[in-house]
Amino acid sequence: MEMMNDLFKPFSLGGVKLPNRFVFPPVKLGYGDPDGTVTDRQLLFYSQIARGGPGVVILEPVSVTPEGKEHPRQPCIHLPKSVSQLRKIADVIHKENRFACLHLNHAGAAANPQVIGSKPKAPSVLTCPTHGQESEPLKEEEVRAIVSAYESASQKAAEAGFDFIEIQAGHGYLISQFLNGKINRRKDPYGLDRLLFAKEVLSAVRQGAPGLPIVVRISGNEMSLEFGIRAEDLFPMIRLAENRGIAAIHVGMGHACFSPPWYFHHGSLPLAPQADALIWLRGQTSLPLIVAGRMGRKERIDEITVKGLADLIALGRPLIADPHLLEKWRKDEDEKVMSCGYCLQGCLHRLKSGEPLGCNLNPEVGLPPLEPTEHPLRVLVAGGGPAGMSAALYMTRRGHKVTLAEKTDHLGGQFALAWQAPGKGPMQDGLRGLKQALKEKGVDVVLNRAADADLIRETQSDLLVWATGAVQNEPEIPGIKDQYAMTALELFRGQKEVHGPRVLVIGAGRTGLEIAEKLGKKGYEVVATKRTDPIGSMMETITRTLALKRIEQMPKVTLMPHTTIHAFYSGRVDMEQDGVAMSLEPFQTVILASGMISTPGPDEEIRKGVSETTIIGDASDVRDIFSATQAGYRLALQY
Repeated sequence: MEMMNDLFKPFSLGGVKLPNRFVFPPVKLGYGDPDGTVTDRQLLFYSQIARGGPGVVILEPVSVTPEGKEHPRQPCIHLPKSVSQLRKIADVIHKENRFACLHLNHAGAAANPQVIGSKPKAPSVLTCPTHGQESEPLKEEEVRAIVSAYESASQKAAEAGFDFIEIQAGHGYLISQFLNGKINRRKDPYGLDRLLFAKEVLSAVRQGAPGLPIVVRISGNEMSLEFGIRAEDLFPMIRLAENRGIAAIHVGMGHACFSPPWYFHHGSLPLAPQADALIWLRGQTSLPLIVAGRMGRKERIDEITVKGLADLIALGRPLIADPHLLEKWRKDEDEKVMSCGYCLQGCLHRLKSGEPLGCNLNPEVGLPPLEPTEHPLRVLVAGGGPAGMSAALYMTRRGHKVTLAEKTDHLGGQFALAWQAPGKGPMQDGLRGLKQALKEKGVDVVLNRAADADLIRETQSDLLVWATGAVQNEPEIPGIKDQYAMTALELFRGQKEVHGPRVLVIGAGRTGLEIAEKLGKKGYEVVATKRTDPIGSMMETITRTLALKRIEQMPKVTLMPHTTIHAFYSGRVDMEQDGVAMSLEPFQTVILASGMISTPGPDEEIRKGVSETTIIGDASDVRDIFSATQAGYRLALQY
């Protein structure tokens, strides 16, 4: 890991001496006020990331005009108060002795119609599937107005005290749209010379902020055969960057419209295409490369840097999951790292539904540190799943004396099963991190014992936190008792063996879809039914899309929405799809994945032994890992 140690040494980028070779990339937060006001949560977030963190912190994307916005809570640069507001963020980053970079973009066809209140504008007519709205071609005078907006934005960046400017020229956004011969079909100067818009933007930014080094962000590969930029269209942009004295090229992957899974670096995707793109790029330029995307494991960084494919490493989600990541790496305290699982569940999934960015593993992201309690309690937490572990961790952090009781021989609950689903392997590292955090904090963990009245007496607890999770909902279907059946939990725990060749999965929600894929990969003939639509509901959108694509390649897997199972007989299964009655041949295994229900609450004897009881997580309301860890953290805030 010699190369890893080099990343902690100072590095000169564009004439600026950085304390290390790490970069925080532009991550959409959804913390800002829609009127462009910077909020306390934004400031806290950037302060947390910068403290002992990467040498350069790049802000979330800032659109140079209101028509280029993707998110209603994006920071603004076009308003009279923008300089004073953005200066607040630059100041908190500088206070931590780190450098601040403003990321400038115009989303073009990827702009959100609901946010901008009109059709998106692009070089030519284009429909971005992310929002489904056809764009209008930009008039020449509108293009020139956007170029002027880049100059104004860079001027404001300098006034606000930023040390670098990053220009988004990839990921299917406006500059990339102009460069891309598949998208730019204009007959005017901006079509005849597809590099013209990029040239003018670079000149405008240099004009607006002559003293600031510029970083250009691109996609190493936009990963869309139909719409992604070709290497021959990207090459002139790289040459232009070299000729214009650009400080570095920041390399991500994917296209915001046509390959979102790659744009967001979903954990189930192969790593090879990123390495291939970097090898090609390294062959085109000697400029420093900042590499972004699933770089939160030391082994991966070593793999990339040893081959000379990266000069600086961008860490986004890994630093959200663990803002102290770099300090832990530097001290070789790898076992203490809370490792991001690249699942997109707590971060992107929330942003897409209008919520602020969060994290499955770090409920404190962008929030003030927990204060020590003035009234320490003896607390018994019943259940070692994500809600119970979170409650134990954060209650201990506040100074309470916590005992965590788990009736099985291991911690994790459903979190201990989640990583076994296809494409979710990296989530196992996050569970390991949570367990280690409990150990570090000295939480008294009791395994193989359920919380009961005796344990309450032994621990002399003041507060009982009931976090016993959920159990499988088992529908009563005529004849099911005569079937070889198991619950989804029994399958993932390995308590029962699947018999084939035919398997019926009842309930093709998140878990049912994962089971269908898992068994389909093993060659079983799988039918997965769901009474309602959509298949895979509750799943993070990109995860669901990828799972459905993989299942499409499995001829033996059949998904049946709007289907109700009526009865099992020895020679057939009766069901109904969209009001049409049908029968299928019998199945050798039936798997029940038809949702979860909360476990029963504590009985009277348990409640009598403690002065206060609270029920959290799935035991209160069945949801997901994000909600469970949040529940534990919110409980600590109350006590």
